[in-house]
Amino acid sequence: MFKCLPALAMWSVLAATPVLGLLLVSPTAHGQDYTVEAIQGAPDTDEVSAEVRALMADQGVRVKRGSRAAVEIWLLKEWTIDAEFEQSDQRLYPFVPGQLVGLAHFGRRGSEFRDQQVESGWYTMRFGLQPVDGNHEGTSPTRDFLLLVKAGQDSADKQWDEKELHKASAEAAGATHPAMLCLQLPEEQGESPSIRHHEATDWWILRALGKGVVANQAPQEIPIELVVVGHASE
Repeated sequence: MFKCLPALAMWSVLAATPVLGLLLVSPTAHGQDYTVEAIQGAPDTDEVSAEVRALMADQGVRVKRGSRAAVEIWLLKEWTIDAEFEQSDQRLYPFVPGQLVGLAHFGRRGSEFRDQQVESGWYTMRFGLQPVDGNHEGTSPTRDFLLLVKAGQDSADKQWDEKELHKASAEAAGATHPAMLCLQLPEEQGESPSIRHHEATDWWILRALGKGVVANQAPQEIPIELVVVGHASE
């Protein structure tokens, strides 16, 4: 089973924070810190289709420990969001299940939130909701996750149903459970990109900034936070 942090603050799609190219770090007593730095340019790899790459922002984020990269993240240039969405304790982000949110690149073998192994390579990140059933009841105060899918198995116009998406994501970890990154409720204030350390869980939480679009309205800045290093306690 897996657990996410409880809601810490109210999130607003109107929150605006500057995108920085500086090296930002959260202090910790647990060895060497993780840091983030901006990656200038959209992802450049033949492992991801040109159609998917074209959807990505022209700046990514690299999470590092010392000189070694743990993971690189690109978000879409714009997300289509639901004008009727209302945030709650159970739903944090205005995405729909299966929606493409971004790309992740592991330069070497890594691990995801359940501590399952993820091979080096490129993965799409698609929004997923923890099922409401007896197997997951009480395991997480929120349901928002990003599921990893091998980029070679995905495409820009792919419409995933839930079972198919979960199966493809499980294959990304060579397991029976989807490979996932746990989304967190963004703090009300914060620089983007940045990373902070949650001492109690030993999680490193990346904060980045994307744009959401509602039909016939100007884009809204949406901060997004996700656990990129660390895993559930059970």
